[in-house]
Amino acid sequence: MQLLSVITVALAAPASAMLRFSCSQLVVDRIDPLVNPGVAPSPHMHQLVGGNALNVTMDPSLDLPTQASCTSCLYTEDFSNYWTAVLYFKARNGTYKRVPTFANQYLEPANGGITVYYIAPYDNKGKVTAFKKGFRMLVGDPTRRSDKGDGDSRMLSFRCWGKDFASEPGMPGGGADTKALPPKPCHGGVRANHFFPTCWDGVNLDSPDHRSHVAYPESGSFESGGPCPASHPVHIPQILYEVAWDTRAFNDPNDWPEDGSQPFVFSMGDPTGYGTHADYVFGWKDDALQRAMDAYCGVNCVQLKTQSPQAANRCTLGQKVAEPIDAWLTELPGGMPVTTSE
Repeated sequence: MQLLSVITVALAAPASAMLRFSCSQLVVDRIDPLVNPGVAPSPHMHQLVGGNALNVTMDPSLDLPTQASCTSCLYTEDFSNYWTAVLYFKARNGTYKRVPTFANQYLEPANGGITVYYIAPYDNKGKVTAFKKGFRMLVGDPTRRSDKGDGDSRMLSFRCWGKDFASEPGMPGGGADTKALPPKPCHGGVRANHFFPTCWDGVNLDSPDHRSHVAYPESGSFESGGPCPASHPVHIPQILYEVAWDTRAFNDPNDWPEDGSQPFVFSMGDPTGYGTHADYVFGWKDDALQRAMDAYCGVNCVQLKTQSPQAANRCTLGQKVAEPIDAWLTELPGGMPVTTSE
């Protein structure tokens, strides 16, 4: 599946086929209940959004909507959790500073966090099957440092914004978007794009590697009705995370490396960007997500209940691992080494 075909078809899709909403910052913490359940601290830092049932261990048998009392997402029936690694700026003197997230375009005044999409097949060729209780998956590999040319590599990218979100036109992953972190100052910030697989085996809600139970289509793109492989025959919504990293405070060339190389590094010690990854734990209430997919909901989905961005901003959690997140640091959290090789 070529990313260009995904972008071309998505551009043609009606807005009503793309459920898009903001999830404000829930917590920045060194936990990973999907990959490292029960481990605190986990190897590297994450920024997490969604329902406040988030914990170091999250038993998949639990119904998250019954465990949570609030969500940092716009839709109040969504208690899912969404997270990615954290981006840091490495100054010329070798110290690190966390790069905050900020509200994506047209979604003010969310408190940073993540913009989430659930994309249904736009041409109505077939019904999409919403995720079930206990469903989990991830996209990307934190150990990657190069382009592998596979599905994950094609579905992860970055956009370098100019002032006021200025950039070349196109959907995430199109235009001048790059697979590696942008090599130049981005005066309006950097957007990271994470597309998840869209085919499910129909049986397993998770797998040991959190990816084998899902797959990409055999050909074409999901939005154009590309066929799923026989091993994963069930179409699921295409999830996309957009993370807007506010790099605007770090554009002084006097703080960048003397050789002019880009100074940003992810919390797992990745200065390339190829290791960017995203985790998903399903937590929608009852059949809310299925209703939204059946209705081909867009930005304004009357089938779902909403809250104000201000209410979403108030849903936060304290850190499970108490450590500074906004101070200048002499090393990445956990002493994670910076590496350019796998």
